[in-house]
Amino acid sequence: MSISLQKNQTVSLAKEAPSLTTLHIGLGWDPIKKKGGFLGGLLGGGGADSIDLDASVIVADGNKRIIDEVWFRKLSSNDGSIKHSGDNLTGEGDGDDEYIRVDLTRLSKDAAHIVVTVNSFRGQTFNEVDNAFCRLVDEKTGKEICRYELREKGSNTGFVMAAISRDGNGWSVKALGAPTNGRTVKDLAAPALNLI
Repeated sequence: MSISLQKNQTVSLAKEAPSLTTLHIGLGWDPIKKKGGFLGGLLGGGGADSIDLDASVIVADGNKRIIDEVWFRKLSSNDGSIKHSGDNLTGEGDGDDEYIRVDLTRLSKDAAHIVVTVNSFRGQTFNEVDNAFCRLVDEKTGKEICRYELREKGSNTGFVMAAISRDGNGWSVKALGAPTNGRTVKDLAAPALNLI
């Protein structure tokens, strides 16, 4: 059964999924439904606009130095252990809008942290976003290990969603849900590293 994470809660992936080798990081969101009524709909005020959020990961070493970044402009890590699904420009549809796969067996031994971020490339704020989530799935079994539902709204254009970190006992995940601003992962890197 999947664990529903609360903000700042940490879960041991080694304990919850001891045979985990490939991690699926799924992120999803919906455009917030606008109220407009019949006349508003005729004049373009009803319905929902598409939201172009971008899921990314920052890989850092134990000293919080960036080793790599994977995002819509760089769909694979330098060592090939991390792959991005590609850019979703709308947020429409059910399930994961974007996902990132991490082969933990091929990940650099220097990688101590994988920080998951989401940002609005077009500058739309999270006041315009609904039902945002981040979930971790054991790729081999298809079992959802945990899920973090982002309930916060705000005028920010990004969130540092979670940090997946390695220690002597294996990997763990911490739900962060920290608001920040930026149009790409490059803008979110400094605040993200301050949270791990």
